[in-house]
Amino acid sequence: MEKPIIKLPFHDYSLLPTARFVVATCDICKVTGSIYGGYYCNDPKVWFHKECVDLPSEIKNLFHLRHPLLLTYYPGWTSILCDLCGERKFTNYGYRCSTCDINMDLTCGINPPPPTIEHPIGHDHPLVLKNPPKNTVIRCDVCTFYIDRRYYSCHECVVYFHLHCANLSKEVNHSFHPNHPLKLTDIESLGDNALKVCIFLCRRQPVDVDMIYHCHICNFTLCIGCTKSPPPAVIKNAKTHKHPLTFFSSTVLCTCNVCGDNENIVPYMCLQCGFAVHRHCIDLPRVIIINRHDHRISFTHHLGPGYMNCGVCRKSVCQYNGAYSCVVCRNYAVHSKCAMRMDVWDGVELEEKPEVIEDIAPFKVVGDDLIRHFSHERHTLRLHKKNIIHAESARCEACSHPVGFGPIYNCEGCCFILHENCANLPMKKRLVFSNLPFLLMGPGNGGCKVLDCKLCDMFFTVFEYKSQERKQKDIDVHCSSLSEPFVHGGHSHPLYFDQKQNSFCKACRKFAHEKYKLWCAACDFNLCLWCASLPLKIRHKNDEHALTLCCGEKASGKYWCDICEAELDPSKWFYACFDCGGTLHVDCVLGDFSRLMLGCIIDHKGYTVEAVFNNHNTRPVCRQCSFRCKVSVILKFRKSNFVYFFCSRFCFLRYCMLEEIFHVRDNEFIF
Repeated sequence: MEKPIIKLPFHDYSLLPTARFVVATCDICKVTGSIYGGYYCNDPKVWFHKECVDLPSEIKNLFHLRHPLLLTYYPGWTSILCDLCGERKFTNYGYRCSTCDINMDLTCGINPPPPTIEHPIGHDHPLVLKNPPKNTVIRCDVCTFYIDRRYYSCHECVVYFHLHCANLSKEVNHSFHPNHPLKLTDIESLGDNALKVCIFLCRRQPVDVDMIYHCHICNFTLCIGCTKSPPPAVIKNAKTHKHPLTFFSSTVLCTCNVCGDNENIVPYMCLQCGFAVHRHCIDLPRVIIINRHDHRISFTHHLGPGYMNCGVCRKSVCQYNGAYSCVVCRNYAVHSKCAMRMDVWDGVELEEKPEVIEDIAPFKVVGDDLIRHFSHERHTLRLHKKNIIHAESARCEACSHPVGFGPIYNCEGCCFILHENCANLPMKKRLVFSNLPFLLMGPGNGGCKVLDCKLCDMFFTVFEYKSQERKQKDIDVHCSSLSEPFVHGGHSHPLYFDQKQNSFCKACRKFAHEKYKLWCAACDFNLCLWCASLPLKIRHKNDEHALTLCCGEKASGKYWCDICEAELDPSKWFYACFDCGGTLHVDCVLGDFSRLMLGCIIDHKGYTVEAVFNNHNTRPVCRQCSFRCKVSVILKFRKSNFVYFFCSRFCFLRYCMLEEIFHVRDNEFIF
């Protein structure tokens, strides 16, 4: 049976019904909270209350009987001032009379507050709706918050109520807690051991009001919203279980049979077979794709034997609980809780959507060893399996490293060169740094500008992977080439991405402040992304032979760097020439500007500098630190009739900062 598809007015969204419990923002009313039994849209990924989807397109309102009010879409993120309640709502939808220029929010349009409440729940006398007071400070007698818009008051008593507080009862008998009544209680009056978090789906302490419903005998708490609209007592036809699930209103120490967590939860249970599940684990999507795996993964109720560790958190997976597994890779599985993480899953459900095999090849084969690459469509590139280019100036257009090793693609019509591996970089790639795919950008389509890699914090001018998020991330091909599991000769175990803050890199012995690291849990071995992407072999003008990356040594003697002639710590990673016996610092071989193509221009806060070779007869002096520039690529800066150089990113940025400070001071002094 096909699922019904609902079309919303003003939009082309195709909405599908769902029985999932989610905490989300409804795309119509913009209210953030628990949604059950609503609708969702895959593209874009948005959620809707069922009541919001069922809104009538035209209504008659008690406070505006002259004309009907029409459901109106306000383009953009609009602030709508309701002419009835006086509240300002941030939403795209409302009810409007264009003839009288009357606007009402969705709540006041469908359920307007009555002019008089004859028998209010929370008071003994009738209440009358009044306009906001002028030059008078009054408080609501229920929530104690100030009143600055329409309110209810009593003519016989000096009491005032917000519109939403007038019918709040001071005591309720709730079906999910039948033993004792729940009393309307000020959160601050509860003791330290009292439960101040709503026991239902929202699982949070109210922040917009100070009042909750609480049972002092059982330590049972409900927020006002869940008291009015509780989740269903019984859920039938859930995807995660074949029998009806009944809500169990007490906290129970048990294992959720879907996510495998063993903790105190308020579950839905199957009374027939003892199945227990979190509310937010009911009706998980059946087919998804995550940024840790290339294939789709599917939810299974019982994983079964043959699986080792979760593909996200690397912890063991239980064969008796639900999880996501890959049909193609038989031993790949992910905890359902890990798969649902916002930084892992893009939120799109793929069930009943055909799998489309995308063409992500970056080039077209036009002949034997001939290709036409997307970044250089003017000419064809020829594959040279035996590299004959050894000049340091010959650099790969994708990664900017010298092309001294391995096969390359070379354009015979110009000086365009690509490593074979770089030429095969896919046009679209899933990386752990975002739940959305990254797109490859090159010089041919907007990639030839100086950028800052958001992962290793380095300038680069070559190919980049750009995320599809609203706040786009620019990542160079070095960091994007790192994948899980990452196997490196510098460590005996495979490494996996982790988001440890201020961890200590074992390669460079520096505290890396970047968000992502490569980590071995067994050895607590950390590797920053810069060190992880160091080339294993490289050529340098100081040595005619190949330099090999050495991943630290325990040595009693002293080592010296052949470039800067300073002492070298062999416990840190360094480069060595096995033919000559020379040793070199990693920073001296590469430096901060090794990912810049020669001749590129950096424009930073009005300071324009050029990346040039450090090939002078004598090494130039850095304008900021006053030391001789030792790295191969440096920055050249012209100011008036003088030429300055910068040896590092730190020196360049610090110079710009100090110049700006002194410039401001000079202006203040002159003024």
